[in-house]
Amino acid sequence: MNKSILYIAYHYPPVLGSSGVHRTLAFTRYLQERNWNVQVISASLKAYDDWSQEQFSFIPKSVKVTRAYARNVTKHYSIRGKYTKWMALPDKWQSWIVGGFLSGLKAIRSHRPSVIVSTYPIASAHVIAYLLHKATGIPWVADFRDPMVQNNYPKDKHQKKVWEWIEKKAVKHCKKIIFTAPGALKLYKERFPLVDESVWQLIPNGFDETMFEGLEVSSEPSPQPAGLIRLLHAGIVYPSERNPSALFKAIAELKRENRLSAENFQLWLRGTAHDEHYHATLIELGVDDIVMLKPPVTYKKALQEMLEVETLLLLQAKNCHYQVPAKAYEYIRARKPVLALTEEDSDTGQLISGAGAAMLAPLDDVEKIKNVLLKFIEKVRDEKFEFLSEDSMMQYSRAYQGKKFIKLIEDVVG
Repeated sequence: MNKSILYIAYHYPPVLGSSGVHRTLAFTRYLQERNWNVQVISASLKAYDDWSQEQFSFIPKSVKVTRAYARNVTKHYSIRGKYTKWMALPDKWQSWIVGGFLSGLKAIRSHRPSVIVSTYPIASAHVIAYLLHKATGIPWVADFRDPMVQNNYPKDKHQKKVWEWIEKKAVKHCKKIIFTAPGALKLYKERFPLVDESVWQLIPNGFDETMFEGLEVSSEPSPQPAGLIRLLHAGIVYPSERNPSALFKAIAELKRENRLSAENFQLWLRGTAHDEHYHATLIELGVDDIVMLKPPVTYKKALQEMLEVETLLLLQAKNCHYQVPAKAYEYIRARKPVLALTEEDSDTGQLISGAGAAMLAPLDDVEKIKNVLLKFIEKVRDEKFEFLSEDSMMQYSRAYQGKKFIKLIEDVVG
């Protein structure tokens, strides 16, 4: 068996701000640990909005990473913030397609891989893999993770048309297409009913135990006021997919009713990427003393904070019914009570409910959020949450899912 793989991944260390980077990182690490020759075609650092030198240390030494030319059209090619629509199709990193394709061809000539894997959510990655597959005949596997096209997404009709084209090319040419949630898998089976069942694969996200190594909850007394419960959301808070407006209103009403105050409850939003958008709302509602907008930190520090706070928050809107944020698995590993603002029958709701220590309410229902939040806080204070055993918890790990991924790749290679 030719144990060589070419990975097309925009999100790869040292980029910050995307949980998806750790899925790809873990899979490439598991492959090289099993004696695979792993080459990654990623983007030049100038294409990233944010990255950290510290993140380079996560990359396994034997994984060869090529950073192909790529730029963000909104930053590098716009004039006074304006640019033509075609320059951002299929996404803002269109320039990566040329750079990634040429770098991919060079990598294939130097060490021909037995399989090409591309990973979403940057659609350009799938275009690069498709072109390399067509040029070389090397089998292609696409890690879609989440649905690309949905009823109201993308909103731009031109982008949606291009993404539909990408989907059709992937369905026609990929040996396997991977999703992270059962709902997404079901959606594509219904969308493409004539496609062989073996093409569709489910490999959920998971927590990476390697990243938790060396992290411990401090034995020192907490500097926080006694009785204060901190509720942490770690990561980007998208105004559409994770809109916290109803939560903010619920907190504001509970504050006016003297049931919450900055002395007994704080909501920490760590690295929202939309602080300016939310700051004015918090001031208007009068809860900027309770809801704290915290700057982004490195991944390891974010995990450390999950272990230190009292409770954790998940946000997932109805338009993400078929998706599960990667942080859900990290929350399970942190073994802290989770307030999940999502639908009970969503993939996220079912996952977090099945994992135990969580309470749920719809993301957009102020009254239900108020009621559940108060009950949640009371249950936390009474220490009535029960957590999974360590053995049961491991089924939610990336290592567990990584075994399935490697088996899938080996089946493709034959």
